[in-house]
Amino acid sequence: MRIDAMADADWPAVRAIYEAGIATGDATFEEAAADWETWSSSHLPDLRLVARDGEGTVVGWTAAGRVSDRSVYEGVVESSIYVAPDARGHGVGRLLLETLISRAEAEGIWTIQTGIFPENTASLRLHETCGFRVVSVRERIGRHRGRWRDVVFVERRSPNID
Repeated sequence: MRIDAMADADWPAVRAIYEAGIATGDATFEEAAADWETWSSSHLPDLRLVARDGEGTVVGWTAAGRVSDRSVYEGVVESSIYVAPDARGHGVGRLLLETLISRAEAEGIWTIQTGIFPENTASLRLHETCGFRVVSVRERIGRHRGRWRDVVFVERRSPNID
């Protein structure tokens, strides 16, 4: 397994993995993946990573985007992480998230945050393992597929950036 910077050419594989996550109903409020240009414009180029198996196939990805254009939030990003269905449970997510954390800190990022549906217990465990803490549960924050959904808001503050 290796982690690489995401290239434009990785988008079809990244999109397919994202769409598999969307299909579960427990990964995102989104109902469809955006086109490359829209998706790319909202994610920081240095914080877009893919995991490749031994054959070079993309089996997971992570990316982060700024939460605000205001300068006081320049070190705060919101992350996403998705693993291909057949690669789940093999450490891909942990390797991706640990690499994202390391690269984010190298870029001066002091807080990584994300929202996770409470039903997505694997993602909650992964984030906890990588040092994220639950900040709150945002109850009935949005309607998704005809029902109100809660979101567990988690964050990781860097102990290395003061």
